[in-house]
Amino acid sequence: MSDGRPVKRSLTLKGHRTSVSLEDSFWREFRRLATARGTGINGLAAEIDDGRGEVGLASAIRVFVLAEVKAGR
Repeated sequence: MSDGRPVKRSLTLKGHRTSVSLEDSFWREFRRLATARGTGINGLAAEIDDGRGEVGLASAIRVFVLAEVKAGR
């Protein structure tokens, strides 16, 4: 299991490719949350990207996932 090491994956945000490194456990929950919302990870990442301000995208995704899990979603 590689939960401790970040895994880099490519995302497409507004037509532009970017890479994000997250641990496997975050990728799994991020995918689950996207599916539960009826969207893909690119769409959910774009939503998070729009509201993240100066925070890095990977950090913003981790905080989003944590907040959603804590909320029981």
